[in-house]
Amino acid sequence: MKLSPRDMALAALFAALAAVAAMLSRFFITPYVPFSLVPFVVMLAGGLLGARVGALSMLIYVLLGLVGLPVFETAPFGGPAYVLKPTFGFLLGFIGGAWVTGALAPKQKDPGVVPLFFAMVAGLAVIYVIGLPYLYVILNFYMGKTFSALQVIKIGFLPFIGFDLLKAALAAVLARLVYRRLHGLGGGSTGRVR
Repeated sequence: MKLSPRDMALAALFAALAAVAAMLSRFFITPYVPFSLVPFVVMLAGGLLGARVGALSMLIYVLLGLVGLPVFETAPFGGPAYVLKPTFGFLLGFIGGAWVTGALAPKQKDPGVVPLFFAMVAGLAVIYVIGLPYLYVILNFYMGKTFSALQVIKIGFLPFIGFDLLKAALAAVLARLVYRRLHGLGGGSTGRVR
């Protein structure tokens, strides 16, 4: 994958934003799945950077945590053992979610909020599609607890989907504002950060 210096800088910037969002999210911890500000950053990364660079930014974020930097939301906040945490699947979902959001985000110079919102929701769906089965597997087969699929949905989806849809709406509005601003400054710009 050939990346320009600008792509690399933007990927690093959004990885850093995800780390900051995760640290802020530590104030909103629940027993199994934290209330997270990171999905907001994930959707912005995909929507503003495109599929490839957006996904790369989240991959960098996850790798930084796995090598031991304390960038994740719950203790121990980083390290390779984090793969055994019930929430790690959501981190993997961030990579796919950013890619899907970027792939579906409108390419026009002045995209509407509604198409952007649907791209954000699609990315959000990917986060849950990866995160919830991982949560189920770790709880049942690694931690030895007994959780049905319905119980996993009750603890890992229902309490959070409303807030996440709100984040998707806010991300869509912010992304459109950025597109419009870039287009206004760049004249011939496509409106995409990338």
